[in-house]
Order: sequence, then structure tokens, then C-alpha cells
Amino acid sequence: MLKVVKIGLLGLGTVGGGTVNVLERNSQEISRRCGYQIVVSKACARDMSRARICSTDSLQLTSNPDDIINDPEIQIVVELMGGEEPAKSLILAALANGKHVITANKALIATHGNELFAAAASNKVILAYESAIAGGIPIVKALREGLSANKIEWLAGIINGTGNFILTEMRDKGSAFEDVLKQAQQLGYAEADPTFDVEGIDAAHKLCILASLAFGMPLNFERVYTEGISKVTPLDLTYAEELGYRIKHLGVARKTDDGVEMRVHPTLVPKKRLLANVDGVMNAVLVKGNAVGATMYYGPGAGADATASAVVADIVDICRQLEISSDQYLAPLGFLSEQLKDLPNVSIEQVKTAFYLRLSVLDKPGVMAAITAILANNGISIEAALQKEIEQHGANTQVILLTGSVVEQLLVSALAEIESLDSTTGPAVRIRVESLQ
Repeated sequence: MLKVVKIGLLGLGTVGGGTVNVLERNSQEISRRCGYQIVVSKACARDMSRARICSTDSLQLTSNPDDIINDPEIQIVVELMGGEEPAKSLILAALANGKHVITANKALIATHGNELFAAAASNKVILAYESAIAGGIPIVKALREGLSANKIEWLAGIINGTGNFILTEMRDKGSAFEDVLKQAQQLGYAEADPTFDVEGIDAAHKLCILASLAFGMPLNFERVYTEGISKVTPLDLTYAEELGYRIKHLGVARKTDDGVEMRVHPTLVPKKRLLANVDGVMNAVLVKGNAVGATMYYGPGAGADATASAVVADIVDICRQLEISSDQYLAPLGFLSEQLKDLPNVSIEQVKTAFYLRLSVLDKPGVMAAITAILANNGISIEAALQKEIEQHGANTQVILLTGSVVEQLLVSALAEIESLDSTTGPAVRIRVESLQ
């Protein structure tokens, strides 16, 4: 007879209900993998009368999370509430009670993960978080275990499905950002307040964790440069296509001789790259290791069953470690805690990339020569150019340029000169370009 491991859920919404369903549907296969019978014994929900996507017949429902935190029979607590509080306090209490914890709370891990991991270690228990990043894609395990032979050079990911859906619809239908955002809200892809998704905060939380896993450094969310997609226009998506690129909202982490770059922003990606062809609500993470080369991880970034798949994978991992010494537990960030290094941060002003530029100018002789002269004087080369007549946008001509690689602060200085020209009729649009090689 298999030993029973009892689970307590803090939250019985979409992911909580999905977790119950996956554990029930795949119970035999899961037991074959971990050697235990896994039983969800209690679940905490704010609204006890709400309809659920799972059966609650075998569950003890409660509105008091302490009923789970203080239950001596529950060995694993799964936190699916979201937000900072009371989630953080409940996780700390569960860890202090000697319970292993699984969380899907990327914001909490990104901002308080160092404290939470230390609390888990001091209480000799595990804090797992695969479901916090990219839904059902096992990217935490890939970085922490599958790629552990490698020195990770960089990673780039589409790690917010809402933003990717919006950019895909804008590109395919020529719709404005505001119109597609409303559509995303109607479909349930975007919240009533979409700020975290469209302004890049959600992706920044995830990138912070991925960078720590990749480079072996403490979590430091405050260092992530974050830029959203609300200023991307159908024009820019169209011109990028003409130049052989697609615009994606990427999280990029790169280790250089000067330190670590962590940045989230719209990015031109060559159309021939796999990452450029990840559309709709799907997620993908491309990782470059010095031994294996480039590997990509693709799949659904949200949804009941997809995210529950990651939650249950963590349950299985914890069950596999129940009967070993705590000093043999997998390190949460893949590096021994004493080996984590607080690497220098490379500010966005010092990052070196190529750029897409769209300039609104008067259609008269000498304009292009003046622009190219300013760029040349700042050491910036031009790799490609387009010129478009667009009267309705308040200028005779739109000049679209792809530059060579340049340090950002030099480009900003050059654009200030260009915008001061009498022939320039509006602020420049600039979007970074990544070759992903």
C-alpha cells in the first residue's frame, strides 16, 4: 500500500481547481512517478458558495487559511492566492510549521524570494515555484537541472501571454492597441486593470527569477528595466515586417564582462528566428548555454491544466525528496546558497543593441543627409532604410532606419540632435533589436 501525502490548497480558483483535476485524472501515473498517493485534503477559498471547475466532494473546504497552515497531517501547502499579503505571511507560517510549500506567486518570489528561500532552508523544508513562470513550461527545472552543465550566456523570453496576444492581433489585423486590449479583456486574457501585463511588470517579475536561476545571483527585482507595449503602433509592426522582423515583448537577461543586463521591452526579432513565430497567448524562452548552444522551451503560459501541470510537477519533486536529508534538497535557484553572487547591474543606458528608428520629417532636400551625418558623428551605422509618404500622420515623410549595434546613451544623444532639426516634425520612435545569436 502506498503512503499518503496530504496537500492543502490556499486558493481554489482556476489553478487550484486545475490542480485538483490533474491530480485526480492522472493519479495512477503520478503515484508511479513518486511512490506516494497524493491527496488534496483541504482547500481554503474566500467565497465558499462559488462554483468550481473541480469536484469538491472529497475536500474539506474552509475560509480560514490557518486551518491548513496548522493542520499537522498536511505535509505540502500550495499557495495559489496571489498578491503579497496575506500570501507572504501564510507561506512563512507554513514553512515555520515544517511544511513544504509550492507557490505560483511570481511577484512574491521576485520581490521577497531571498527571504522566503532563507526561511525554507532554516526550517529544513522546500519552497518550490515552477508554476510561477511561463505556465506549464518547465523552465525552472530546465535552468536549474537540465542546463546545469552550462555557463548560461543569455536568455530571452516571451513570458506574458496577454502582451503577446495583443501584438499578434495588432500585426495580423492592423488594429490599434486600445482595440485589441478591449478584445483581450473580453476573452479573459487581460484583467480589468491590465497594467501588470501591458506595461511589462508581470514579465519583469518572471525575468528577475529566470536571471537569478541562469546566473546564480540573489533575486533583485528593482534592477529590471521595464517598458511596456502600449506605445507600439500598427505602423511599426508593418514596417518591422517589411524589414524582415517581428516585434515581440521580450524579457532579456544577458551576462557580460560588465555585469548582468535585465530588461523587458518591445523588441524587433528576425522573422526567421523561432521566437519571432511564437504567437497568440503562447510563451517561449530561448536560452543560450556555452556547452549546449541555444535551446528553446515553448508552451502555454497560463490556463488551469497547464499551470496545474507545473504545480503537480513540484508536488512530485517534493515527494521524491521526502525521505532524504534536508541538506540534499535541490537548491531553489540551482546554486548553493553560499555560492550566489551579487553581480553588477548593467543599466539600460549602457546596454548595447541595434535599434529600429522611425522619424517624422519634412520632405525636402538634405534631410536624409543631415540625419545620417548626425548618426555617423556619433559612431552609429545604418544597416537598412525605408521611406514612406504618410500625410495623415502630420509629416510629409516617415524615415525608418535600422542601426548597427550602439550603446543606448549614444543613440539617445544622437536622437536629441535629430529631433532638434528644423526638418524633424515629431519625436523619434525607437525600438531595440535583438539578433538572438
